[in-house]
Amino acid sequence: MVSARRLPAEWEQHHATLLAWPMNKADWPGKFQPIPWVFAEMIRHLSVGEQVDLMVPNGCLEEKARRSLSKAHANLDNVRFLHHPLDRGWMRDCSPAFVRQGEELEAVHFAFNAWAKYDDYARDATVPTILAEADGMPCVPAMHRGRHVVLEGGAIDGNGAGTLLTTEECLLHPDTQVRNPGFTREDYEAVFQQYLGIEKVVWLGEGIAGDDTHGHVDDLCRFVTESTVVLCEEPNAHDANYRALAENRERLEGATTATGAAIEVVGLPMPAPLYFDGTRLPASYANFYIGNEVVLVPTFNDVQDYRALGILAELFPDRRVLGIHAVDLVWGFGTVHCLSHER
Repeated sequence: MVSARRLPAEWEQHHATLLAWPMNKADWPGKFQPIPWVFAEMIRHLSVGEQVDLMVPNGCLEEKARRSLSKAHANLDNVRFLHHPLDRGWMRDCSPAFVRQGEELEAVHFAFNAWAKYDDYARDATVPTILAEADGMPCVPAMHRGRHVVLEGGAIDGNGAGTLLTTEECLLHPDTQVRNPGFTREDYEAVFQQYLGIEKVVWLGEGIAGDDTHGHVDDLCRFVTESTVVLCEEPNAHDANYRALAENRERLEGATTATGAAIEVVGLPMPAPLYFDGTRLPASYANFYIGNEVVLVPTFNDVQDYRALGILAELFPDRRVLGIHAVDLVWGFGTVHCLSHER
């Protein structure tokens, strides 16, 4: 039976972008000072064309955020502050999936357990109910086999027409960061069909090096139209990403959408490997966010920055494609898309 629910594509017009003002210095140890200014720059661009829902723990931090946003010339008339304490606030992963039931929005509540890796997530796990209550929309827990299904938003990417991208490394690995022990490919596909209206799942293999989520798809491959994806490519055969990205291209070249259309693959470069304190970071241009009027793309002071921006500008001719400096941001093991969520 086909679900009445539909997961919209990110490029569809949405009501607002969700962000959480940075508050956990442990996410960017030794590099926290510039992070609020990166957020201010993101909000400055987004608030030109849409509402930004900004979660803050209390009025004191709201005032600090207001001062920073004012200095950055953000449109504060388009910023709605929501008071709720968080552990970390990576909104892509702890927010619900906002799906359409006809013309109505519904919040599908997946459980959040901090990527099956960290212990500080109890407050982040309440975000779906808080957001649903704030906007008076139904909040539906995603249940399967008597369990509340764990799923992060960065683990999936949809085309708005029944097709979904995800990776085996993230959802099917038997030993590492296992979200739903015992779940099979068929279990996940049943969940995606019931709660997101997905008819076709395209399973990729591994994610990129340095990704502490263990394979989120939003760091390597994204839909940009119903039948076009951008896929990161690494020409250096000695780089840790070379094999996995080449294998993912092979999978996509034989893949089709739910409607039977062949998937066109557009190559997106990778920046040179980025390290901090001896740790390789998941620097990727695929972690862009599609706003109503802008596409925000992480940049890394790399020779490939302009090439990546140019490719995405051609794919989104109706939006301004803008770089967001992410050399400091990615020390948190995520960048623009990881921090944001459309609704």
